[in-house]
Amino acid sequence: MATPRVRLAAIDLNLLVVFDAVMRERSVTRAGHHLGLSQPAMSHALARLRHMLKDDLFIRGPRGMAPTPRAEELAVPIRHALDGLQQSLEPAQYDPAEARRTFRVAVDNYAALVLVGELAARIGAAAPGVMAEFRPSGTLDIVDRLDNGDLDLVIGVFPALGARFSRLALLEDGFVAVLRDDHPEAAAVSLSAETFTALPRLEISSVHVATDFIDQALAERKLERRMALSVPFVSAAGILATSDMVAVFPRRMAEELVRFRPLCIRPLAFASARFEVAMIWPRRLDNQATHRWLREMAGGVCESLRERLA
Repeated sequence: MATPRVRLAAIDLNLLVVFDAVMRERSVTRAGHHLGLSQPAMSHALARLRHMLKDDLFIRGPRGMAPTPRAEELAVPIRHALDGLQQSLEPAQYDPAEARRTFRVAVDNYAALVLVGELAARIGAAAPGVMAEFRPSGTLDIVDRLDNGDLDLVIGVFPALGARFSRLALLEDGFVAVLRDDHPEAAAVSLSAETFTALPRLEISSVHVATDFIDQALAERKLERRMALSVPFVSAAGILATSDMVAVFPRRMAEELVRFRPLCIRPLAFASARFEVAMIWPRRLDNQATHRWLREMAGGVCESLRERLA
């Protein structure tokens, strides 16, 4: 049986805003708080939507309000439509000093350590009414979150995600060795392949940047690296500072680490691979003034980092 046709003229667009908020928050209470609506008002709005669309839309479960298949079908089109309406109503020129909104940005460990501090400071200085909410990308389905509007931007080491997303390269980086500053090998100008192989190696499990170039370089010399321990990034600095282990980090991450710990950086004696840090966002937001301002903030931070190395 065909789904009854719903005429657009019969829809209160505020109901779609309620639907989108519940879809994002998976909670009627949190969605109501976000929209400034009471619990009875939210419940009434959901009841009207359910009646209009002839579907439950959301079912209460142990993890909050779970969307029905019909709600899942509607989520992305409604999010895109609301984005388009918002974009058309915004002034052509964005005034960050007067803005009141929240940006949700997913970052990997690289971006969290290297970029977020300065980006947050710049946003706070230029737009005191803007809230920046940074989330760890490793715990998220970033494609789904970008599609449904739960994320505005993703920054880190990511490939292109598809034609519906825009991507802009921000930085390029390579790798260095990190060890404690009173390590027996700390006096060396660089770590030779033989020395690197002899030292116990600390693997960083939560920095997802390929380091297979190390194995290739060692294999050419008929050497093999000695893995001693694998830990999350947050544990690495403390372990390196109190052991004879060595770890390989992206260079800008290493520079941040040695600022606060008794660690030092040494170049690798073989050629380092290079990788690209980028930001990714839904293409539908390309020309939205508020989103363009956020991207310009991120780009400005990265331009400053590049100039420091010039």
